[in-house]
Amino acid sequence: MSAPLLKVQGLQVAYGHIEAVKGLDFELHEGQITTLVGANGAGKSTTLLALSGLVRKAAGQVLFEGRDIAALAPHRIVASGLVQVAEGRATLTTLTVHENLELGAYTRKDSRAQVAQDLERIYTLFPRLSERSKGLAGNLSGGEQQMLAIGRALMAKPRILLLDEPSMGLAPIIVQDIFRTLREINRQGLTLFLVEQNVKQALKIADRAYVIETGRIVLSGSGEELLGNPKVQDAYLGA
Repeated sequence: MSAPLLKVQGLQVAYGHIEAVKGLDFELHEGQITTLVGANGAGKSTTLLALSGLVRKAAGQVLFEGRDIAALAPHRIVASGLVQVAEGRATLTTLTVHENLELGAYTRKDSRAQVAQDLERIYTLFPRLSERSKGLAGNLSGGEQQMLAIGRALMAKPRILLLDEPSMGLAPIIVQDIFRTLREINRQGLTLFLVEQNVKQALKIADRAYVIETGRIVLSGSGEELLGNPKVQDAYLGA
């Protein structure tokens, strides 16, 4: 296998005296979907926040194409190609759908024509956003806001897209649509790192998967392997 696009070594994060992430080691390989699954409070979202520079790391390296980005400011991490879709979507509700998408390109240095071309790509990927482009983001449904959050992140032209609980609070039929779109984005060549409580959905689409419990990775393997693992079935799939 080729060298990892992103390699995390010994990642630790603490909130005061509480150690939330306890020395994680994992890799993301180019063109793959990797998922980190576990119970609520296991350290999944904290891991993503640490990768994005939004919480301070107590220790560890985050090697992106061999360069340690652990100490970079969040906006420089985005500019380097590591872009997060936040839990809860975090759309700017008083701006239009189109304005939200344009803001996703704020770190880019390429031409307006290229940005316009990528906007059309997002509208093709999410036709509903095209229909609602002039409306306020705050008037969108939960599923539409999740589409907008993903589209806005794609406008930054990421090398790796980090997704924090994209299925949270959505109806099952909308969850299916979101996961179909994530598979399509991946088929187009984008590397995804997916954090999810919906373990079954996440493992179904994952090339590589890790299970985190109380801040430590306790299992790893292909998504198919972990779907068939009795421990995963007992703990997360109700088997």
